[in-house]
Amino acid sequence: MRENKIINTIETERLYLRQWQASDFAPFAEMNANPEVMEYFPKLLTTSMSNTIAKKCQSLINDNGWGFWAVSLKETDAFIGMVGLNHAYADMPFSPAVEIAWRLHNDYWGQGYATEAARASLDFAFVELEIEEVVAFTAVINKRSQLVMERLGMTNTQEDFYHPMLDLNHRLAEHVLYKITRHQRQDTVLT
Repeated sequence: MRENKIINTIETERLYLRQWQASDFAPFAEMNANPEVMEYFPKLLTTSMSNTIAKKCQSLINDNGWGFWAVSLKETDAFIGMVGLNHAYADMPFSPAVEIAWRLHNDYWGQGYATEAARASLDFAFVELEIEEVVAFTAVINKRSQLVMERLGMTNTQEDFYHPMLDLNHRLAEHVLYKITRHQRQDTVLT
């Protein structure tokens, strides 16, 4: 991986992927307490837990120049969620790896924002960071996120696994693993 670069904002056609601001914390906490948004997460988050995650994202971007960015609409500057990159937990069966992930407020679903922001994140991973491969994972039952992964050109590795932080009997325990290489991403950009 190339030496880290500090990137203030990534711009897409409709979105900004940027550093977290204090004004993002309240709508992020609202998202994390929303049962529809959190359907495929083990639990709803308290405001305190949500703020801890936002501060961690903010800190990692400060330290590394990248991470899970806050996403806002260019037109209104409204915060709509987070999208970006992170080092996967060390106890994941495919680690070490860089993962891509997203979580958007349900008011903004179905408009292509997750895919648009994730594409920009992948471009950053492959061009700026010179990473060779990016992974994504979700619960087997989360078909919506799997569709985004497929729109990104990611492929299902067929290497399902049980998330190490969940009880084997938990409804979300079984996960799918998708990945995309730099070469595959170049092919999807050219087609």
